[in-house]
Amino acid sequence: MINNDDLLYNYAYDIPPELIAQVPAVQRSGSRLIVLDRKDQTVQHKNFTDVTDMLGENDCLVINTTKVVPARLYGRKATGGKAELLFLEPTKQSRKHAVLIKPYIKSGQTVYFDEGYECVVCDPDERGNRIVEFNKDNIENLLEKHGFMPLPPYIKRKDESAEAMSPLDRQRYQTVYAAAKGAIAAPTAGLHFTNEIIEKLINKKVQIVKLVLHVGWGTFKPIVSDNIKEHKMLPEAYILDEENAAKINNALAGKKRIIAVGTTTVRSLETIAGINGHYDANGRLISVESCRGLTDIFIYPGYNFKIVQSMFTNLHLPHSTPLMMVSAFAGREFVLRAYKEAVSQKYRFFSYGDSMFIK
Repeated sequence: MINNDDLLYNYAYDIPPELIAQVPAVQRSGSRLIVLDRKDQTVQHKNFTDVTDMLGENDCLVINTTKVVPARLYGRKATGGKAELLFLEPTKQSRKHAVLIKPYIKSGQTVYFDEGYECVVCDPDERGNRIVEFNKDNIENLLEKHGFMPLPPYIKRKDESAEAMSPLDRQRYQTVYAAAKGAIAAPTAGLHFTNEIIEKLINKKVQIVKLVLHVGWGTFKPIVSDNIKEHKMLPEAYILDEENAAKINNALAGKKRIIAVGTTTVRSLETIAGINGHYDANGRLISVESCRGLTDIFIYPGYNFKIVQSMFTNLHLPHSTPLMMVSAFAGREFVLRAYKEAVSQKYRFFSYGDSMFIK
């Protein structure tokens, strides 16, 4: 018998198009914050700057320091028509790259770019990704100079607007603590944090832990099966170094609240706790080890969280895997009730939208 939580259509809600944020808030920390209390099943409305009052010395805040590469590149076909490439591994040191191409281009055709770069479209790889081979090295430098941030498709950037908005997108579709290049999507829950907020949290003795998960194309990959359990996540690379593993272990020993900033951080932490975690006789996590690897963990209702106790997140798309994760954390019906309230209160949704805290 299929549980209602397993059915894709039960992760739907009505979202007016005008509530889909097309630009970030004027001030990075100027977003609203909807707070979900899992214990009391209550919803509160705050401002994101209130987080400095909500967190304290008994908290451990875990952030994802991946850095988004401007991995979308526009070129020209031999006919003069436009071509758009999204690089799936933009920091790869090779002339051959896996990409998503729009519009469809046949194998053997050439696409032309700035500075004399050109690529030949090859046959797809074993995963079905299109492969292109360039005539020159240093593709990462080409992307840094001429690429655009790989914004999700619901943020509309067409031709002149893409060019005009590019400087803003390069600044604001990136966390202030981004350090490790490799992502093709931002860990958007972290976009609201400023250096000033982080400094205030540190002064309040909030423990800050850094890890990396390079967000990949899987964040956009739609679920096509009616039963969500049939969905397969695409693997993404994660890293937890020794220094930050030790901080997590100190937090566990001190029974601090482990707060994840974003679903990418949740996926990393839960993967690490599952593979590199140590437990006591009662099944309580007592430590983790530094590690790196690939994770394709898919968290949906029924999942037993091992380490994450609270999370910051954004307001997610209907039918999306992040929505299923927060439903696993707080309960699908409670989350959808909160989303309905957020719509009625005219919150701004998705990547450039407002924030949520689930405690």
